[in-house]
Amino acid sequence: MPSLIFFCGHAGTGKTTLAKRAMLELRRRTGESFCLLDKDTLYGEYSAAVMGVLTGDPNDRDSPPYLQHLRDPEYAGLLNTARENLALGTNCLVVGPLSREVRAHRLADRAWLRVEGDVQVRVVWVHLREDEARRRITLRGNPNDAWKLAHWDDYRTRLFMPAAADYPELRLYDNTAATARDFEALLGDLAAPPCPESE
Repeated sequence: MPSLIFFCGHAGTGKTTLAKRAMLELRRRTGESFCLLDKDTLYGEYSAAVMGVLTGDPNDRDSPPYLQHLRDPEYAGLLNTARENLALGTNCLVVGPLSREVRAHRLADRAWLRVEGDVQVRVVWVHLREDEARRRITLRGNPNDAWKLAHWDDYRTRLFMPAAADYPELRLYDNTAATARDFEALLGDLAAPPCPESE
């Protein structure tokens, strides 16, 4: 039974680092193959080229042209690549903000995901305190974050923190000061067999 594991969350929460760490440990423990699919790795260079033509700023990931024309096709390609790997029996860890999709409960909708019934789906929402996320974004110096930092008051209106009671399909992971015990609990959740009602 292949697994489709999403690591979602806003910029600067550490979702990519966490996904890589989890993948290595899951592979070590299970002996199974895993594929890491990070939206920025798959589409970063392509989007930079397109946005350079459209807006003159290759680092633009926040303007209306990007959000209207590139965001959704990037995610469509990301999920198509995951489906191809899952069909071959390869577990997939998918990394991307996916905040709209999480908010709309789409990652819990198998019809929307278009995955087979034997695929085990897990969704991790990685989050931080806002001040810590902003600090980490500043420190990493990614030019794609320039708009966020320059327009933080506007950007923060897009930040979304799902409540556990309203989003039971999510595994919430506070990465502000996560401990080894927190990480071990996360691994246990990701490796656990599916609940009978999700079959």
